[in-house]
Amino acid sequence: MNDIKIRIAPSILSADFGRLAEEVRSVEMAGADVIHIDVMDGHFVPNITIGPMVVKALHSVTKLPLDVHLMIEFPDRYIEAFAQAGASWITVHVEACTHIHRTINAIKALGVKAGAVLNPATSPSTLEYILADLDMVLIMSVNPGFGGQHFIPSSLGKIRHLRKLLASLNHYVPIEVDGGVNFYTIEDVASAGADIFVAGSAVFGSQDYAATIKKLKELGRKGINERDVSF
Repeated sequence: MNDIKIRIAPSILSADFGRLAEEVRSVEMAGADVIHIDVMDGHFVPNITIGPMVVKALHSVTKLPLDVHLMIEFPDRYIEAFAQAGASWITVHVEACTHIHRTINAIKALGVKAGAVLNPATSPSTLEYILADLDMVLIMSVNPGFGGQHFIPSSLGKIRHLRKLLASLNHYVPIEVDGGVNFYTIEDVASAGADIFVAGSAVFGSQDYAATIKKLKELGRKGINERDVSF
């Protein structure tokens, strides 16, 4: 398990938007591995956030990968714009895509890594026939739309199920978890099979970004070392 990399992805949803560039530079210097960007349209989820222009602006201030999570209806309409803006990864919800296989391959054709997202009530079985095409799977451990929510405990079983499904296909891709990830949950989430941890309020709500990210990585590594060796 020592070769599995722990990656912390601070979500800018919890950052100070009046100082967004500074906030992103700060978490990069503090040891973050990825910048997670939640894009919401007020329809698929009950909130409105940002568009490609903000992604483009952030692309110019950080060298970290930009993980663009599209919580929007009709994501196919906007994939090219986010790719051109500098997204490193684009993830789309299974629930929002009529033809998820086509959407995933359209993302990859633009030279961007592609991932699929599952809401809390959506089964990993919905991905069974496209897992080989994915670069990442994102599991929502809260109902999407707002930061600062509590982790849904049943997400742990879902993560384990997905990791075992991937292992059965001999296809190891990162599992990212978004929602309620903090000092109290990350060890269990890592033990269940996750590798990338979206931490919004846990990081941006702390007084010392570097100390927080360091501790999250330590707890995540502990969880990975406790992981079932079968996957």
